[in-house]
Amino acid sequence: MLTAMYGREPAPGQWQEAAAKTLVRRLSDASLAGFVVDRPDQPGALAACAVGVIEDRLADPDNPGGGLGYVFNVATDAGYRRRGYSRACLHALLDWYRQRQITTIDLRATPDGERLYRALGFRPVAAPTMRLRAPAP
Repeated sequence: MLTAMYGREPAPGQWQEAAAKTLVRRLSDASLAGFVVDRPDQPGALAACAVGVIEDRLADPDNPGGGLGYVFNVATDAGYRRRGYSRACLHALLDWYRQRQITTIDLRATPDGERLYRALGFRPVAAPTMRLRAPAP
C-alpha cells in the first residue's frame, strides 16, 4: 500500500512508532476505526484492512455538520486480492461513518484502488489536492 502511494518502498524509521502511538490514541477517543479481514488459511493474520478517521472541520453548505471522514490505509495482501476483502472492509468503514452522520468522506486513490472507490460512489473533486512540506524547525 505505501509503495503504491509513494512510488517506492518507504524506509523503516521513527515514523512507524509515531504511527503506532497515533493509532492507539485515536482508537481510544473513537475518532478512528479500522476493519479487517483475516486470512482464511491463517486466522489472526491480516488479508485486508481499511482504516479511517473523523476530522472536525468548520461546517459549510455541503457539509452542515462539519465532520469529515478520511479513508486511509486500504490494503490487501497481494496473495488475497480480487476476493472482495477490501470491499468488505470499506463497506464496514462507510457504515461506521453513516452511523456517526458523516456524509462527506475523502480519500486519496491509488490506481489499483480507483475502480473499487468509484464503484462505492467516490468521485474526483474539482479542487486538486495540494501539499506543502515545510522544513523542520
